[in-house]
Amino acid sequence: MEFNCVQFLLNKTILVTGATGFLAKVFVEKILRVQPNVKKLYLVVRASDNEAAMKRLQAEVFDKDLFKVLRENIGEENLNTMLSERVVPVAGDISTDNFGVKDSNLRELMQKEIDVVVNVAATTNFDERYDVGLGINTFGALNVLNFAKKCVKAQLLLHVSTAYVCGEKSGLLREKPFIMEEIRNEDGHQLDINLEMELMKQRLKELHEQHCSDKDITRSMKELGMERAKLHGWPNTYVFTKSMGEMLLGNHRESLPLVIIRPTMITSTVSEPFPGWIEGLRTVDSVIIAYGKGVLKCFLVNVNSVCDMIPVDMVANAMISAAATHAGNSEVHMVYHVGSSHQNPVTFGEIHEISVRYFTKSPLRSRNGSLIAVSKVRLISNMALFSLYMTLRFKLPLQLLKLIDIIYPWRSGEKYGDKNRKINMVMRLVELYEPYVLFKGIFDDRNTESLCVSQKENETNNSIGSVFDFDPKTINWGDYLTSIHIPGLVTHVLKN
Repeated sequence: MEFNCVQFLLNKTILVTGATGFLAKVFVEKILRVQPNVKKLYLVVRASDNEAAMKRLQAEVFDKDLFKVLRENIGEENLNTMLSERVVPVAGDISTDNFGVKDSNLRELMQKEIDVVVNVAATTNFDERYDVGLGINTFGALNVLNFAKKCVKAQLLLHVSTAYVCGEKSGLLREKPFIMEEIRNEDGHQLDINLEMELMKQRLKELHEQHCSDKDITRSMKELGMERAKLHGWPNTYVFTKSMGEMLLGNHRESLPLVIIRPTMITSTVSEPFPGWIEGLRTVDSVIIAYGKGVLKCFLVNVNSVCDMIPVDMVANAMISAAATHAGNSEVHMVYHVGSSHQNPVTFGEIHEISVRYFTKSPLRSRNGSLIAVSKVRLISNMALFSLYMTLRFKLPLQLLKLIDIIYPWRSGEKYGDKNRKINMVMRLVELYEPYVLFKGIFDDRNTESLCVSQKENETNNSIGSVFDFDPKTINWGDYLTSIHIPGLVTHVLKN
């Protein structure tokens, strides 16, 4: 497989959507580094025109530290030549037909040349506006599929979803595609995706007719998304709209080979192109950093719950391996869970202990340069107790602060309104995170494991070192978090 992966990429033309995203840029960097003779990479990004798209790609992808290894290996001039020869920026938006590409010559060229379509574009906000979530995660996926079907040489659509499309199910969660007809809510009503779109459009029309402000429209659209998600058994708009995207792909793919990659929580690189590269605070990372900064005193979490994390370079490797394995097989509709909970689990309790040790030994500095002392966090394992704790610890003193503000409106210091906003924000965050920090599922990954095994056999046969590794059993979580991931957060996220 190792040899096959590199060979597979040779002279291939690949379209990648969402090219400025964290996972997509790691995927693109990997391809350019291991197979400089890939024929062409069409990279779709939101921009006003293709020139603006290239500027965006340069600033948000190619100028990043992520590309420093490739830059050092081949030199700045050769890298620039490679990018100008291999990379084609496409100003586009997957929520529109044909990505909104108005240049018919470019569109025809793409549809004539493209071998593989990789859809990484998504909006990952848990409480996204329903119109935005449906536009990108649900019908955007269908737009990508319809475009892929027009590509005469297309051998595969590889779609990146999320393992959490499972909702709040517990136990061992299988790698199986959705069957839309089986999706029913508690009242027995079948999910109708077109009806969801109509409901959203109707609500949006009503809001505009009522001359609501943009802020009110955004709030109403977010509320509608969460309401519809919960009605159908999903915890938030993000995973609900991603689930519906998968359903549409399964129903409309016809003979196009379809591979769905469902990663769990994606973390910093474990090894490639160098260890510890990350961008932005992702899920569990915001909690780790809040703790390091000394602002996290209590948190809702079940210490025995498994925190399913997977390094981003392993996800990119699994994507390339799956594409090389299934391209051209019209029968295929495969799902791969790319995570660690089944083969190499780590609990939230263990992550907390590791974080305590790390920040005790290597404390962060505050703005005035003093070292931030950390103490153990009060971890509370159910929402009722957490709400009670917040009420006793913060909300009752807050009422006193409100009284003081009324009696002494001229006083300096933190006001009731400011503090109340912060507490409401914490509660909102905790409600959004609750399904994940109390999650009771384990992601079965036998498809991914067998892909990994066949790859390792090919690596051995070809006597080539491991370049496409995605075996979670190779990760020592203590070493990874202490020596790679948390230092990576400090270096690449906090410095920004």
